Amino acid sequence: MAAVRTDCVGIVLAAGAGKRYGRPKVLAADGAWLRAAVTALRDGGCDPIVVVLGATGPSPQIVDLPSGVRHVWAADWATGLGASFRAGLGAAMETPAEYAAIMPVDTPDVGADVVARVLAAARTAPSGLARAVFHATAGHPVVLSRKHWTSASAEAVGDSGARTYLLGKNDMVCVTCDDLATGNDRDYPASAAR
Repeated sequence: MAAVRTDCVGIVLAAGAGKRYGRPKVLAADGAWLRAAVTALRDGGCDPIVVVLGATGPSPQIVDLPSGVRHVWAADWATGLGASFRAGLGAAMETPAEYAAIMPVDTPDVGADVVARVLAAARTAPSGLARAVFHATAGHPVVLSRKHWTSASAEAVGDSGARTYLLGKNDMVCVTCDDLATGNDRDYPASAAR
């Protein structure tokens, strides 16, 4: 477990309806995925933690939010992942944090060790950009220093979060995490896995 510093806000993207999954993934496994994402960010070195809600409505009553977690609602969540990403970074801008670690709610095997590794890389990179890579495939978390938040937010439209912004960034550190997790996102229930 990494020592928690308050220079990184953890953001859990959990606003989607989970159409392929059959319900919002923030509710998957009775909230276990949400708890896993929050724990990974918190124990990986992030404080505070922000959960972005959307399809479940603006009130967190239907979602069992872990203690000490702030939620924000992406009112335009139905327009795609970009809305959730923008809402999360908007909440991050209200903190003194210098970094934001972004994780979707549907990567439950990504733990604190992955977050800590990627965050350490971002903190030492001149660009302040790092992301986990699993078997040569870009994954999560993605860590961005504050200097990137406004531009990354502006480029997050439709189903693109940080992807469009990061495409041309040759100075982003890709952090291999194959030894720690699969990094696979869960798009379908186990009974309908494809």
